[in-house]
Amino acid sequence: MEIKLSIIILAGNEEKIIAKCLETCSFADEIILVAANSHDKTKKIALKTYKQIKIIEVNDEYNKHFSKWRNLGYKASKGQWILYIDADERITSSLQKEIVGAIKNKDISHYAIPRANYFLGKRVKHGGTYPDYVKRLFNRKYFKGYRGILHEEPQIQGQLGYLKNDLLHFTHRDLYSMIQKTIAWTDMEAKALFESNHPKIVSWRIFRMFFTKLWQRLIKEKMWQDGTIGFISSIYEAFDTFIIYARLWELQQNDKKSGNL
Repeated sequence: MEIKLSIIILAGNEEKIIAKCLETCSFADEIILVAANSHDKTKKIALKTYKQIKIIEVNDEYNKHFSKWRNLGYKASKGQWILYIDADERITSSLQKEIVGAIKNKDISHYAIPRANYFLGKRVKHGGTYPDYVKRLFNRKYFKGYRGILHEEPQIQGQLGYLKNDLLHFTHRDLYSMIQKTIAWTDMEAKALFESNHPKIVSWRIFRMFFTKLWQRLIKEKMWQDGTIGFISSIYEAFDTFIIYARLWELQQNDKKSGNL
């Protein structure tokens, strides 16, 4: 059987949502699940939902090896085209039809897909949340995998195309998971700034970064128009920025104590 399209899904402990994700991917010729640090029923439910699924298991640091995980799926796939999906994303019927048509185009090597983001179950459209294009659909002939730790990027050549139909993204499903992501991501962000020799952190800089982010999202990018969820999201993102710079300050203080500053 010729495999035209392989869908690679990244998932951790996603037993509550993996079935719905897989149901929207069933049109693919091949589905590969990269189960990263998955210790719940995610793999069992995936096999029950789609018996032909290939599962790759990997255990390492939480949220810190996305390029590695994406590349493991890529190496295990056989499709002429590769589509990456996260467990908290859904392919609509209209996007499915567009993808099927897009992979017939020989002039385009890869596509960016607009994402419709949902925070705490509510659709958001402002604050830079839409169209939130992500490069996810690749012609294998031009694709060389992913690179990078903090913000992984696809290594691809050729002409980029843009799809019109949205990929649904149910991110930040609850405050508990949001805080978990903040713990993991702010650690990486702070370390990246520290390793780039960021200027010494003082109180006014933390204050400025917090309120700059809040003003940018809430006022400049008009996230207040998304209602209560817009205010919650803007304040939380400003808090996230505060944590990054507070952790950077902590790294600098620890380095100072060790005699390196």
